[in-house]
Amino acid sequence: MKVEIYSDIACPWCYIGKRRFEQALDRFPGKDGVEVVYRPYQLVPEAPEQASPHRAWLAERYGPQSVAMDARVTELGAAEGIAYDFDAALHANTFLGHRLLHLAETEYGAAVQADVKERLLKAHFSDGVDVGDRTALTAIAVAAGMDGERVTGYLAGEEGADEVRDQLDRARSLGITAVPTFVFEGRWAVQGGQEADTFLRVLQQVAEETGALVPAPGTGPDDSAACADGSCAV
Repeated sequence: MKVEIYSDIACPWCYIGKRRFEQALDRFPGKDGVEVVYRPYQLVPEAPEQASPHRAWLAERYGPQSVAMDARVTELGAAEGIAYDFDAALHANTFLGHRLLHLAETEYGAAVQADVKERLLKAHFSDGVDVGDRTALTAIAVAAGMDGERVTGYLAGEEGADEVRDQLDRARSLGITAVPTFVFEGRWAVQGGQEADTFLRVLQQVAEETGALVPAPGTGPDDSAACADGSCAV
């Protein structure tokens, strides 16, 4: 089974959704047969290359309610083991980070890509790192086992940029307007950082539909994939 996760590095719900999906996958009997790949999505593609304080940007975009929004996400994140620090977080353009994730997948595989994704999310939301900075991105890649010289040269040029743009276009063609969005086998989609139990049900249902697993007693198709809460939208 292939699961493509469309998400942005600067999306707090994408971090929560990643953790919850991983919890579900750990409980799924067929987890060894599941390939998970991260696909790019940019909530703010026009974000400048020069990073700025997250708080100031969010207040400008959402007004006074932005503080309550961050507080709610911080509370939910803590339950998933995520330490959000929105006071330190920086608003940054995430295109370079998505290029790094593309390199990780194509040259190192899905496991390294997932590691890089986790490190990028932590760097952005917990450590106050500018994830649009090439030096910072190289350090993250090296920590995940990637070759530093290769990453430095890659990020200095335009390699992989067209491929990432094509994937961003594909997200739009699929009608994705909010993230995270989990696409199973290219046919079924679940939007939002759903609870782990919901993700587990969907994994079971997709496996049943594709013949990967025998239906478990008392389970069957439902409309879980229509859920749309817990996501970040443009």
